Amino acid sequence: MSRINVLEKHVAELIAAGEVVERPSSVIKELVENSIDAGSTNITVEIKNGGKTFIRVADNGCGIERDDVKIAFLRHATSKVKVQDDLDSIATLGFRGEALASVSAVANVELITCADTEEIGTLYSVSAGEEVELSDIGCPKGTTIIVRDLFFNIPARQKFLKKDVSEGNAIAQVMDRIALSHPEIAFTFIRDSKISLKTSGDGKLSSAIYSVFGRDFANSLIEVDYCLDGVEVKGYISKPETARPTRSMQTFFVNDRFVKTRTAAAAVDEAAKGSVMVGKFLSCVLNIKMSFSAVDVNVHPAKIEVRFVNERPIFDAVYHAVKSALLSNDDRKKAQLFSNSPVKPKIEPFTYSTVKSSKDETVKPTPFISSKKIIGSEKTDYVRDVDVKRENFLKSLEVIKTDEVKRNTSLDIFEEPVTEKAEAEVTPEPVQEKNTAKTETMEEVEPKVKVIEPQIVEVKEDKPVLLDAFFEKKADEFKFVGEAFSTYIIVEIDNKLLLVDKHALHERIIYEKLRKEGNTFSQMLLMPVAVTLQKDEYNACIENLDVFTASAFEVEDFGNGTLFVRSCPQFLDSADVESSIAEMASYLVKHKLDIRTEKMDWIFHNVACRAAVKAGNKSKTAELIDLVKTMLSNPELKTCPHGRPVCIELTKNEIEKQFGRA
Repeated sequence: MSRINVLEKHVAELIAAGEVVERPSSVIKELVENSIDAGSTNITVEIKNGGKTFIRVADNGCGIERDDVKIAFLRHATSKVKVQDDLDSIATLGFRGEALASVSAVANVELITCADTEEIGTLYSVSAGEEVELSDIGCPKGTTIIVRDLFFNIPARQKFLKKDVSEGNAIAQVMDRIALSHPEIAFTFIRDSKISLKTSGDGKLSSAIYSVFGRDFANSLIEVDYCLDGVEVKGYISKPETARPTRSMQTFFVNDRFVKTRTAAAAVDEAAKGSVMVGKFLSCVLNIKMSFSAVDVNVHPAKIEVRFVNERPIFDAVYHAVKSALLSNDDRKKAQLFSNSPVKPKIEPFTYSTVKSSKDETVKPTPFISSKKIIGSEKTDYVRDVDVKRENFLKSLEVIKTDEVKRNTSLDIFEEPVTEKAEAEVTPEPVQEKNTAKTETMEEVEPKVKVIEPQIVEVKEDKPVLLDAFFEKKADEFKFVGEAFSTYIIVEIDNKLLLVDKHALHERIIYEKLRKEGNTFSQMLLMPVAVTLQKDEYNACIENLDVFTASAFEVEDFGNGTLFVRSCPQFLDSADVESSIAEMASYLVKHKLDIRTEKMDWIFHNVACRAAVKAGNKSKTAELIDLVKTMLSNPELKTCPHGRPVCIELTKNEIEKQFGRA
């Protein structure tokens, strides 16, 4: 008895359809690519319920003639390839002739088309691969394809589809990429009766980027236009200061086809070295134009991977294109005149004085005007008032200087007193009589104040900082010796020197606080931060909003691939919010299994690392001492969240051995 069976036609079609039609986004990709190959200048895509129940793709292309309508639904039927040699230089997006046959095998399909050479259109309906209707219909030039009830005849495949939001976001990502690859076509994407994407079709890539990613992203780009050895690279890259923690915003096209290419990605990373911080990656939208015969697109079923005959010219062209763009736009980063830390106001002895108006007797505040600016006129009442206030201010300084209260601190507020000479210089001259021709000037002298930072702090028994009883027994005091390389705190305790990594220690402290108290450490942002993500990252964040909430972030869905961050952990600087969210989104995409503990732990790691004081940054002595106190009072603070030690110790005996004393 024969054990090998020849599959029936409809079974074979279902198997073949599974290779082409994986989910609704696959249907959209195949149909829109056919519309582009038909020479369309306007394409409209509409979906409902994530594309599961309704998909419509309408274009104004050349249409399909009546005689070719039935043939178009046969497997391996195409107008783009005729002979074997055509496969060596494929210039169209589609070429296999499987799209319509595969889609019609697993859904109800309705085709409405009218070719340029015909006066009346054609309606053709197919259900599960079987013809239902063929008739005349009035319609404009072009083609409209409606797909209903995807996988209605394959329940096993239907149950593996994701939520409507997830499938809709996958389609939105496909539309974003196609819109970027063909800025000369006006695309309209309608999602559940709402326009989600609309491009102008003016042929400018910058306009398409603006429509897809928004204004902020579009304004942070540098134009790329370069040609080397027959390989042309055009598009945009982001400025170095807006680099992202992942490569998710790197988009590459080869001959107007979206592809994933490690060669181009490696070239961009190599060109960015020296301009971008380590661990950051440039965003880009680059279109690589080359000979069709030098690239093979018939590699992957979804046609998103390509194979180059020679990868070296591609790498060199992309590398020099990006490098040249960066060098030509190598502007220094502008200084920000704002600080997140509170700024102490400058002491001003007086700001306003009262002046009697010549018209009425009302009293109005008037800015202080120095008496040296009043020349050729006698001093008025407000100048006398200014002189009195200046004299009172100097007297108050003298009182503070002579009646200084001793405190238990090593800070000396005034290193040297205000001398009598200096006081004499700032003492105002006696007020002259009226009707004098000139008023003498007086100099404004600010008291000289200098703050001396403490170098060594001894913690005695009457003020212990070692809160843990175990450490109190081991050491009665510790000395803060100093800081090395703006990174390592040096502390002397119990005949030992402790070298403390301030970044690792602070990171672990923040991590422990987030683990124990979570979103209680949230702070509202003065201005919400908008974060634009790829659609798959955006979808991952929307599905895990509770994870962000538990980690002290308040994240809202702003739509169209954008999130609004309204609050963040107290320890996190507002400038790091966008990069933190982008990195978290990338992690959520890669780790799709819902392991809640792992997600939360990684997010706490991420926030703690970014919020901790950075190695190499200057820190105040009081801050460093406080870190040491916290470490000594918590024995569990031994390593940072990544496993690196926060402290190493060097005994006195080991040091003496190095000097031959022991």
